Amino acid sequence: MESYITIKGETSAQIVEKRSRFIAYIKKVETEEEALSFVSLIKSRNHDARHNVFAFRLTDGIKRYSDDGEPQGTAGIPILDIIEKEDIFNICIVVTRYFGGILLGTGGLVHAYSLAAKTALEDIDKVLMINCSVLELSCSYTQYGKIPSIINDFEGKVDDVGFSDDVRVIFHIPNNNLSGFKKELMEFSKGGLEFEKKGVSFFEK
Repeated sequence: MESYITIKGETSAQIVEKRSRFIAYIKKVETEEEALSFVSLIKSRNHDARHNVFAFRLTDGIKRYSDDGEPQGTAGIPILDIIEKEDIFNICIVVTRYFGGILLGTGGLVHAYSLAAKTALEDIDKVLMINCSVLELSCSYTQYGKIPSIINDFEGKVDDVGFSDDVRVIFHIPNNNLSGFKKELMEFSKGGLEFEKKGVSFFEK
């Protein structure tokens, strides 16, 4: 996976269907443990609610859902479907239902849970994460004057700079741009500069 869409932070939104209140809570999560912890937190806050339905999807391929007592397929799966249609990863959505006394039927439940999730998703910032190589190089002070602009030309970003006898630069470059950056760096330094790869990680574009 070279890139994926995720969210920033957390939010909530509420809809009402035939007197039942559906409150959707959304949070960015990185692991299954974080997702389940968020579900437990929402359940404890809304312990008097009839249902606390959830779905989450992670970059490692894990995805889970629960109807939490609603008829099978009417709650958790519709929420997961919304997440997958938006193609979002590292996200957990919990929809709390306070029953209003009127049965909604299978179609009504699917509509309500989907709408609650979609409404909350419209309220949160989405970001594109790019798979990048984390690199380090050392250069002279004269060379450093040009290095950040070369990094920027290849959609990279400087993460840290250390100044001593020379300049140590730690930065990241999208993997797809790495060969172009290496060629440009070699041309600029006439083969005098090389970088060391420190690792690979996802960064916000």
